[in-house]
Amino acid sequence: MLIKQAGDLRPSEITDRGLYLRRREFIQAAGLAALGAATGGLLTVSPSARAGEKIYAGVKKSPFSATEEPTSFKDATSYNNYYEFGTDKESPERYAGKLKTRPWTVAIEGEVKKPKIWAIDDLLKSMALQERIYRMRCVEGWSMVIPWVGFALGDLIRQAEPTGKAKFVEFVTANQPDNMPGLRFPVLDWPYIEGLRLDEAMHPLTILAVGLYGEVLPNQNGAPIRLVVPWKYGFKGGKSIVRIRFVERMPQTAWMKAAPREYGFYSNVNPEVDHPRWSQAKERRIGEFLKRNTLMFNGYADQVAGLYTGMDLKKNF
Repeated sequence: MLIKQAGDLRPSEITDRGLYLRRREFIQAAGLAALGAATGGLLTVSPSARAGEKIYAGVKKSPFSATEEPTSFKDATSYNNYYEFGTDKESPERYAGKLKTRPWTVAIEGEVKKPKIWAIDDLLKSMALQERIYRMRCVEGWSMVIPWVGFALGDLIRQAEPTGKAKFVEFVTANQPDNMPGLRFPVLDWPYIEGLRLDEAMHPLTILAVGLYGEVLPNQNGAPIRLVVPWKYGFKGGKSIVRIRFVERMPQTAWMKAAPREYGFYSNVNPEVDHPRWSQAKERRIGEFLKRNTLMFNGYADQVAGLYTGMDLKKNF
């Protein structure tokens, strides 16, 4: 399958200039650039540091990256959906600071030959991190372009060695009632659960993200580890993942349970399938005034359309 490659971009073209300069000065002062290159892009600062106090050095930009100008760091980290902290867009930034991201483990379980419980920092050390600039589309009609730092989910899946019964992958997210005020309200069936078909999970575009804009993933964006599937609507990207289960039957995801007429399992970005309460034909990129046409599979049709050959994408929405 042909994957389009993006042209080279300088770091100062990827992030806000002030943020880029601050990162560069920190790297130079601490001598982290050389260390990052030597360690293949691993964490170069204490893993106990909080968001904004830690950066990733020596991370190479992936050829899967889009070429659009990224959304500003401020918008990407202050306008979020994360219902565990509230249903408005500002609540995650306001309340997510209480989320405890260390110690943190991710359990690999279910239909695999090698189940394992990973400490998050051991997992990061074992994976090859990349920066991937992805278009992201929300089902509500707004979109962003975000430079994620992460690794291919398929790399982790291959280590786990799924059995022949594994057809789907279920993602279970954190449930911290004392730190997540949204859990007090039955907006969804907690904990938040998402899922992918195994071949979707194995696709090279699917990643587990641990950072953005070269920095550690902020709590409001799903720290310390979240799913990113750029051809699907944003709610498919489960945040703050604690369990990855390999199962034989399609998982009942959070939004499927809450509103099955509005949210299907596949949730591929599709301008031809309207949400029951609004059209999906147009989107508004955060930071822009005018709307733009929504692209099939969010612009990744060349890469992923083959996953759905023969399927009725209006029925399997």
